[in-house]
Amino acid sequence: MRPADGEPPEDGGGAPAEAEERRRIAAELASAAEGLETDDDIPEALCRACVRLLPVSGASVTLSGGPGVQSTWCASDPTAARLAETQFTLGDGPGQTALERAAPVLAADLTDGPDVRRWPVFAHQAVELGVRAVFSLPLGVGDQAIGTVDLFRDTAGPLDAPALRTALRVRDALTATLLDLHARTRPPAPDHTEVHQAVGMVMTQFDADAHQALDRLRARAFAEGRTLTQLAHDVITRKLRLAPAPDETPAGGDTPDTP
Repeated sequence: MRPADGEPPEDGGGAPAEAEERRRIAAELASAAEGLETDDDIPEALCRACVRLLPVSGASVTLSGGPGVQSTWCASDPTAARLAETQFTLGDGPGQTALERAAPVLAADLTDGPDVRRWPVFAHQAVELGVRAVFSLPLGVGDQAIGTVDLFRDTAGPLDAPALRTALRVRDALTATLLDLHARTRPPAPDHTEVHQAVGMVMTQFDADAHQALDRLRARAFAEGRTLTQLAHDVITRKLRLAPAPDETPAGGDTPDTP
């Protein structure tokens, strides 16, 4: 993973202090996963453990299978889940940027300043959810990002240097845990299956590629104030068709301007 802008140097405690903190983080994550009824409970438990380890209000983990193919693996609470869904719907936000750059993206103030100018629509919707700062860290090995851990706070302000170092070590431990779970069990079921199905239907309707189809769905969802998942459900259940049927002639004989 590439370093974040302004990422702090390692603390002066040296290798022993770093190794001790990594052991503490690994022990906390392992403890969170113990004694659960099923493996399906592990993701949420790990997200909640991240919140206990860090000075943040909530956390989520999003996994990526390629452009436009994402799933929320876990969320510590409903706000974290809605924040992840907002980024997926918009195709924009710190998490999306961190995934594209394979580097940490730190948005310390979504109420004012450069972070608002960088992601104006996302910032507005995040603030409506009560979120004031988001810190997105890519998961993966080397320059290959397989997802992000998105940490949020309900107050504006940066993570201080020790907290950011800890967050990066939590990210490393989560990556190792994910890869281990993937090796031991089946991959986590994506929660955006209906979106992928809807993309395929819109590709056929508009003779478009996957990126163009996803952009149309996102634009329509935004215009209607709904999530991408909600819109996709209506598309695949045929409650909504973005393009007119071949035998339909729009009023006035003109083709409607469909997003």
